Amino acid sequence: MKKVFLTLAAVALVTTACGQGESTPKAAPASEAAATPETTVKQDAKPVELQFYFPVAVGGPITKLIDQLAADFHKENPTITVKPVYGGSYQDTMTKVVTSVQGGTSPDLAVLLSTDLYSLLSMNAIEDLTPRFNKEYFNGFYDAFMGNTKSGETVWSVPFQRSTIVLYYNKDLFKKAGLNPDKAPANWTEMREAASKLTVKDGAGKTSQWGIEIPSTGYQYWMLQALSLQTGTNIVSNDGKNVYFNKPEVQEALQYYTDLGRKDKVMPEGTLEWATVPSDFISGKTAMMYHTTGNLTKVKTDAKFDFGVSFLPANKKYGSPTGGGNLYVFKSIPEDRKKAAVKFIEFLTQPQRVAQWSIDTGYVGTTKAAYETDLLKNYVKDFPQAAVARDQLQYADSELSTFQNGQVTKLFNDNIQAALLGNMSPKEALDKSQQQADDILKTFRK
Repeated sequence: MKKVFLTLAAVALVTTACGQGESTPKAAPASEAAATPETTVKQDAKPVELQFYFPVAVGGPITKLIDQLAADFHKENPTITVKPVYGGSYQDTMTKVVTSVQGGTSPDLAVLLSTDLYSLLSMNAIEDLTPRFNKEYFNGFYDAFMGNTKSGETVWSVPFQRSTIVLYYNKDLFKKAGLNPDKAPANWTEMREAASKLTVKDGAGKTSQWGIEIPSTGYQYWMLQALSLQTGTNIVSNDGKNVYFNKPEVQEALQYYTDLGRKDKVMPEGTLEWATVPSDFISGKTAMMYHTTGNLTKVKTDAKFDFGVSFLPANKKYGSPTGGGNLYVFKSIPEDRKKAAVKFIEFLTQPQRVAQWSIDTGYVGTTKAAYETDLLKNYVKDFPQAAVARDQLQYADSELSTFQNGQVTKLFNDNIQAALLGNMSPKEALDKSQQQADDILKTFRK
């Protein structure tokens, strides 16, 4: 119980029971799931109602899309009703889930950050999905997205609204600055040079247009993790028990992140809000931005200029952590609701539906089969920017996810921001982060 309370406290700071022993039939690959007899919930079965918590972390009509998915599922499965519950941000949704689990009123399933895995395991809150699906089903997802679904060989969640960080750039402003609009910066040196040419000052010497914006609230750990991967290292072990915050590669990455604003003067100093960076890009306030591909559809809809999307520039190599949310089923609910929840997950992960979700939102299609549909093939043909995040997956690695993930992420975010604001050197920020994280994680290494 102590761990539960600690987890709740951690979630708040971030502003980041059991199966009944019945048989657990395996589901088929996503492309065949709808026709799999073992997983069919009989039409004459008693009605089941599922409570489905979900967050919204990107622009666009996500709540309307989720409501439509629930309605479409009910048409195909009249005995199952899915009740979507909008939880706010990822952090708000996780807080509500923790409160519900503590109160014995767990939702049936939820979209939560893939990185919430170890926090949910500490609470004994989620269902082991390994025996619920065939191995071929999981093999249909991109490997990079499966990393944060597992602890060891046990699969605890299914990829849903997944992303990587990509570089968005304004081609019109590239032309105006004398840059090739068809060639995005490929490495850190080219990024610095392009950002310098794209930074414009008005007659009074005030910057009227920035070269680059990289968010520094909410997900600054994610941005630094990308820069660290590009420099040659990840910042976390794959068992959630160790972090590598003060490795030399991470220090080089944080130095680059801080220098863009404080030394090179091509990015605003101070706080850059996660949610306002896309608005700055769409309004022309910044010529380039690092942001989730989950905002691709919003940028496509709202930008009144020609824009490009590319891999994040490399240092020693390309790299981006994966991100976004997975589908979790909760352990304390009755078996008939677990089976219905699994069926809903199958519905959501069929190729055609994954393709449409990617088009509607900008999230990366999570399965290879989705990109083989005519729907997504034609979309990518007309809008090739939609394939960039998928192609970048070959260089992607798992996102930061540890036990007591809320606490660890918060302390890391706070120290990164202190460095970006000039209140701490990159080395001081990373050494402090490593010490604080080690103090939290040592309990889980025994």
